[in-house]
Amino acid sequence: MSKRLLSLLLLFCAFTTSAQELTLPQLSQYLADNPFVISPTYAGIGDYIKVRINGLTQWVGIKDAPDTQSLAADGRIGNRSGVGLILYNDSNGETKQRGARISFAHHLTLDRYEDEFLSFGLSYNFNQFRIDIENFDNPDPSVTDDRSTTNHNFDVGVLYRKDKFYFSANASNLLNKDLTKFNPISEPNELRNYYLYTGYRFSKKKSNFEIEPSVFFQWFESDGRSVTDLNAKFRWYDFEDYYYAGVTYRFLNDQVGNPLYIAPLVGLKKSNFYFGYSYQIILNEILGFSTGTHVITIGVDLFQGISNCRCTY
Repeated sequence: MSKRLLSLLLLFCAFTTSAQELTLPQLSQYLADNPFVISPTYAGIGDYIKVRINGLTQWVGIKDAPDTQSLAADGRIGNRSGVGLILYNDSNGETKQRGARISFAHHLTLDRYEDEFLSFGLSYNFNQFRIDIENFDNPDPSVTDDRSTTNHNFDVGVLYRKDKFYFSANASNLLNKDLTKFNPISEPNELRNYYLYTGYRFSKKKSNFEIEPSVFFQWFESDGRSVTDLNAKFRWYDFEDYYYAGVTYRFLNDQVGNPLYIAPLVGLKKSNFYFGYSYQIILNEILGFSTGTHVITIGVDLFQGISNCRCTY
């Protein structure tokens, strides 16, 4: 791999995802009707157990590009609380990470007639990170075995909903990471990042069509970089089934007119089964080496009607 290509990939990776930062990479998975992957506050919203399996293949056409698989599930416990679990496996060349996130959320009804709700969420994160030296071409002779570390962390969040409006504020990876087995001088140990997610679902009475614009903003404490997603989804309902199409536009906040990627997305929910697909089209210099990133989500909703509390809707 040329030095120029390597530099471009490292820059793109740093600004588009938190992969290999001891957490689950966040691209457009949350737009596959699964915001629980970005915030514990969504655990247990829905009168069913939601299960989603996601596959993320970045930089199609480039050898050893990042590849991620995850399983997310959440459901109700009682009338006003929810729990959730995320398992993930992420590889980026010879660096590997596996992890789990266990979440708890509590939902309060502020006004049952106005459908006004407030939710609080907390997650415990477990991550195992490893650098595999088996396939290194010219390994450092002082490095005689793989390097690995285990980290524990926490996320917190709050979610406000009123009718078709929602606003979520979150803080992720509150604790510093363990660098004792790596290079504590050159490697930043602050993984804290803060993010907001908000949107509104527009629809007319007796209409089967709905428009949902939304915004996702994320700021990283370690180096001050930040990104924003501008999203739009269009849904068509067929009784309880629906189909959707949409687009997301991600950019660095100091380069609004120079997007990192644009991602069209489509999906459907038929009975209890769900399918979503997105293809992120790269719009910078990496386009000469890779056309984009695949994101596929499949899922199922189990045990419909496990709670009749309005804050589950």
